[in-house]
Amino acid sequence: MSVIETQDLKTYCQLVAQRARTASCALATLRGSTKIEWLRRSAARLREQTAAILEANELDIAAAPGYGLTDAQTDRLRLDEARIEDIASGLEDVAALPDPVGEVIESSVRPNGLNVQKVRVPLGVIFFVYESRPNVTADAAALCVKSGNAVILRGGKEAAHSSRAIVDILTEVGAEVGLPADAVQLVSTTDRDAVGHFLSLNQYIDLAIPRGGESLIRRVATEATMPVMKHFSGNCHVYVDAAADLDMAHDIVINSKCHRMGVCNATESLVVHALIAAELLPRLAASLADNGVEIRGDEQVRELVPSAVEATDEDYATEFLGPIISACVAGSLDEAIEHINRYSSQHTESIVTDSIEAAGQFTARIDSSAVMVNASTRFNDGSQFGLGAEIGISTDKFHARGPCGLTELTSYKYLVFGEGQVRQ
Repeated sequence: MSVIETQDLKTYCQLVAQRARTASCALATLRGSTKIEWLRRSAARLREQTAAILEANELDIAAAPGYGLTDAQTDRLRLDEARIEDIASGLEDVAALPDPVGEVIESSVRPNGLNVQKVRVPLGVIFFVYESRPNVTADAAALCVKSGNAVILRGGKEAAHSSRAIVDILTEVGAEVGLPADAVQLVSTTDRDAVGHFLSLNQYIDLAIPRGGESLIRRVATEATMPVMKHFSGNCHVYVDAAADLDMAHDIVINSKCHRMGVCNATESLVVHALIAAELLPRLAASLADNGVEIRGDEQVRELVPSAVEATDEDYATEFLGPIISACVAGSLDEAIEHINRYSSQHTESIVTDSIEAAGQFTARIDSSAVMVNASTRFNDGSQFGLGAEIGISTDKFHARGPCGLTELTSYKYLVFGEGQVRQ
């Protein structure tokens, strides 16, 4: 009989959080070599158990229509041999990164001889809530443990079998190498009320990270009694400047939108300078149509692309996560920047231009977590930025922004070494 069956839900959540707090104390002083061994052996075990993981994932895929998942959501849920290899490689990438715990960020010797050090330390316990992404289970566990944190994983019911298969491997290997018990815990209930109970436990949990749909993230942000690291949506833009290389612009727009449509760094809105709109937009429209993408545009866009439908203010503010893109024509760089800052969710924006001046203006004035110059928005990703993996992309400004890897899961404290000094 499980804990859920023998305890009421509130008590169960408190026990999980207490165990995580105990584990976090041990993790704070765990040798880096132990964490590395856990990550590397877990990667090997995931590869060995590929068939079992795929079998568990098939149960989730079979249940997906009953949960009303869209095609894009089902794609995020689906695992295959290549994606499991990516998960295992991600663990090895995290293993190879420098351990942030104990890093001396700054140090100085005061006139009275005190040695003052600013040292990086784990946050403690992280409550991670996410939807339909079994690969994220491994990424989150790897990043939290490598940075010295215990993690409570509350995955969506859509990926319950896949996440359980992955966590069972991680905890099995953890026991073999001496990882503290309960360093990685997967919540054993899909009851939505459990989330609320965990969000009330700020005496045990130091940070909540929601990763999923906007409604989930807004719920966590509203109910949490501890800090929250979040982004509400990924309404990303590509702006094609008058000075752009149009072949480059075409490739960047198509990749940004069509590479994977159901992810937060996919482009949802296109802004094109009026001087090159007549030459570029029909070409882009043809390629977008080949990928099944509908264009919703302003009057100038619709004149150049007869298949485009009229865009509303809501369209310009929407994260479609599917085969729709909003588009408009801007008369100037200033107009483009004004449009993007008005509708952006401060996630990722890109400019395509050969003008150093235009690129400088764009990067200085666009207020987003990542600003690209002549590159796809799809690169706003922890692995692409060299972080090994990410636990999420934050559009907050405190305490972390952009892809959040190891260092973003740490804080710092001051260590002061003296030789008997007393304050006068």
